[in-house]
Amino acid sequence: MRKFILFAPALLSACSTAPAAPVVHGQTPGHTCQEGTADSFIGKARSNSAGAAILAATHAAVIRWAPPNVMLTMDYRADRVTVWLGPDNRITKIRCG
Repeated sequence: MRKFILFAPALLSACSTAPAAPVVHGQTPGHTCQEGTADSFIGKARSNSAGAAILAATHAAVIRWAPPNVMLTMDYRADRVTVWLGPDNRITKIRCG
């Protein structure tokens, strides 16, 4: 019995797992926005297919549509792409964050 008590902490430590990586707001693992080829979408009409293509081209996880005369938060997210629209619902600017 005494030997069991001495080795019990060692046996219990074998059952522990590594702690999970902390969750950081504004980051989706594997997704960091890159503006590289995003300017090729300027002038195109807003659509679901355009949004999906922008997400694929920029490697972003989140798309934020910004219609004209709408206030946006200034928080930065490395995994988000913001698409500004003109009054005709066409893309005027694309930026990461």
